[in-house]
Amino acid sequence: MSGDRLDQYRSMRDFEETAEPAGVKPDPAGDADRFVVQEHHATSLHWDLRLERDGVLVSWAVPKGVPADPRQNHLAVHTEDHPLEYLDFHGDIPEGSYGAGSMKVWDTGTYETHEWKDNKAVVTLHGARVDGRYALFQTRGNQWMIHRMDPPADPTREQMPDDLRPAHATPGVLPDDVDAFGFEVRWSGVRALAFVDGGRVRLVDDDGTDVIGTFPEIRAMGRALGVTEVVLDGVLVATGPDGRPDAERMARRRSVKSDSAVRRLVASVPVTYMVFDVLWLDGHPTMELGYEERRARLDDLGLSGPAWNVPAMHPGAGAALVDAARAQGLSGVVAKRLASVYPEGETSPDWIEVRVDE
Repeated sequence: MSGDRLDQYRSMRDFEETAEPAGVKPDPAGDADRFVVQEHHATSLHWDLRLERDGVLVSWAVPKGVPADPRQNHLAVHTEDHPLEYLDFHGDIPEGSYGAGSMKVWDTGTYETHEWKDNKAVVTLHGARVDGRYALFQTRGNQWMIHRMDPPADPTREQMPDDLRPAHATPGVLPDDVDAFGFEVRWSGVRALAFVDGGRVRLVDDDGTDVIGTFPEIRAMGRALGVTEVVLDGVLVATGPDGRPDAERMARRRSVKSDSAVRRLVASVPVTYMVFDVLWLDGHPTMELGYEERRARLDDLGLSGPAWNVPAMHPGAGAALVDAARAQGLSGVVAKRLASVYPEGETSPDWIEVRVDE
C-alpha cells in the first residue's frame, strides 16, 4: 500500500467531532505484538479485534465475538487499519459519525504470530478473557472467518441447543409446606424462550415460532448481554393504562404483520419480557439445578432494561403474594419448589399455578 496506512481511517472520521485518536504516522519498527478486543455498541453490536503489526492495528469486526469453541467459526469483517492509540480507546463515538455508539475494551494482551499472509493469519492470543491459537482466513473480499484452533478453553463447554421447550405448572392451590417453595406473580401474556448468542436474540413462543420480528424491542436485551450465551424463560406482557396485563393490547401486537405496523405499535403498545428462569448459561445446561440456584444465576445477569425485567421471587410468602395479586387485579401466582429441576417440555407437580381471577 502506498502512502500512510492510516489515510483510509482518517478519511472516514471528523476528529473535531469524535474523540477517537487521529494517530501518528505508523512506525513499522515499533511492534510489541499487542492486541485488543473492543465491544462496540454501534448500529449493530459487534466486537472489534485489532492486532498490532507494522506500526498499525490490523482490524476485523466480529459480529458474534471471538469464538470460544473450535466447532463454531465466526464471521470476521476486515476493516481499515487503526492507529496504535486505539489499543486503549473507549468511550462514545457521537451520532452521525462513522461507527457511532459506545465502545469499551473487552480484552487486551499480547499475541504470537505463527503465519501471516494477505489472506490468512494464525496467531496465539494471550489475554485475560481470550487465550489460545486462532486462524483468521479470507473467504471473499473483506469477508473473513475466525476459527479457534485450540480445544475449548472450557473443555466441558457444550453447544447451546436450539430446540428447548418451556415447562408448565400444574393448576392447584397453595402448598402446605410453603417454606419449601418460592412464589412469583403469574403474568398473563405470551410465553417465550429467549435464545441469546453473540448479542443476538431468537424469541420462540409456546408453539415453536420465532416471534422476535413481532417484538423487536427485545433485541436490545441481546446487546445488553453482550457475549453471554444464555437461554431464558419468561412471558411477554402488554399492559394497559392501569399497569395490568391487557389481553386485547397483546392481541393487537400479535396481529400485525408489516414491519412498519410493528414499529408503530412498539411505541404505542409496548411490551415487557418478564424473565423468571434460566435454562442454559455460557455453554452449560442449568436445568438440573434447583430452582433457587437457577434464580440466583438469573439475578446475577442483572437483567433490567427498557423492555425486559426479572420480577421478584418470594420464598415462603405464598399467602401474602396471593393477597397482593388479588388486590392488584393480577391473575394469580406460581409456586415453585425451591429444589425442583426445570422440567423441560413437561408439566411439573413441583410447579403449582394458583389462580385468583376465576
